[in-house]
Amino acid sequence: MADADMLRSLALSLEGTSEAPHFDRSAFKVRRIFATLAADGLTANFKFAPDEQQFKCEMLPHAFSPVQNAWGRQGWTTAVLSELEEADLRDALETAWRHALPGRRRT
Repeated sequence: MADADMLRSLALSLEGTSEAPHFDRSAFKVRRIFATLAADGLTANFKFAPDEQQFKCEMLPHAFSPVQNAWGRQGWTTAVLSELEEADLRDALETAWRHALPGRRRT
């Protein structure tokens, strides 16, 4: 089961990632924000491409859901951390992180 400490550790292990306050959340970014952690540490938001969001929500519907506003239509996805295994969390972070890399490094 994932938690806030695991998210923070995994996110900060990704090359070039820094943490900064973002409203009432902690944001993880490289060139731009790719994930945020709620102040209560129970949920996180990830920036996926819309097709990645759809896949995550279909594969783990108890864990992932689109953010309920225009941000969600752009791929921002909420995850309930306690519903994720470490491998699922790592994959979500790496997927979102790749979108935040400078253009020459995207894979």
